[in-house]
Amino acid sequence: MKKIGVIVNTKRPRAEHVLSELRDLAAAFDFRLFTEKPEMAEALNAELLPASEFGRQVDVALALGGDGTVLYTALALHGSGVPIMGVNLGSLGFLTSVSDSEIRPALEAIKNGTCSVSVRDVAECRVFRNDELIGVQRSLNDVVLGWGASSRINTFNLVIDGENVSSFMCDGMIVSTPTGSTAHSLSAGGPILHPGVLGFGINVICPHTLGSRPLVVPNTSCIEIRVVKAVKELILSIDGQDEFLMEQGGRIEIRRSEHGVQFLQLENHSYFSVLAQKLHWRGSSL
Repeated sequence: MKKIGVIVNTKRPRAEHVLSELRDLAAAFDFRLFTEKPEMAEALNAELLPASEFGRQVDVALALGGDGTVLYTALALHGSGVPIMGVNLGSLGFLTSVSDSEIRPALEAIKNGTCSVSVRDVAECRVFRNDELIGVQRSLNDVVLGWGASSRINTFNLVIDGENVSSFMCDGMIVSTPTGSTAHSLSAGGPILHPGVLGFGINVICPHTLGSRPLVVPNTSCIEIRVVKAVKELILSIDGQDEFLMEQGGRIEIRRSEHGVQFLQLENHSYFSVLAQKLHWRGSSL
């Protein structure tokens, strides 16, 4: 019997239908389901278990919803080695590789062990205020430093592996994993990094120079961003969640976490097909 943890965004329109199908298929395949919410436990005929305990109790985690649901699941399972399968309850996402119409083949693949596995890097962000460590967060997608209550620009200093790279007058900076290169970084003009690339993307948001370009560095690098000048409190957002307020003199250090995330995908999954669909690539006509 396989033990499967289920995390679901119940606000999605098809959530109720998919949960009903999942409950029936799990019984047919002799799967034991766990979920973190009492109302979901009843709908799935599942056992209650906090998501923080999934890493010690389940064999596979299903994240039903959108990419945000997958990010939440990845954070809850960080360091456990439990693989995640993202099921999209809407349009296909970058992280949710299985559509809601593929629940049966997805569970069959889990039962038969025929899923393909994609291992993704996770970034570890250390936050300092007056040289004092005030927090550590992990990011599957990206770390974004900037914005705030004023439109006035900031000055950041970028240091990589102890070497001063440059100072930037800008609205903010983004450090993304390959997984997160199709998120905020892409909208700011950054490159798309294939999940197999062993690196980080660094992107400056609205730099006050025409010479600034996105940078890709090895995933063995230590990336440091120092707040040299700020006339306002800055927001440090990690995977879309506002985590810290940063001030002048603060700094962050970003390294590759020793623990990655495993994603389960159906054997016919195509990364480039997802890109073409999400980015509306149509090719050229003669």
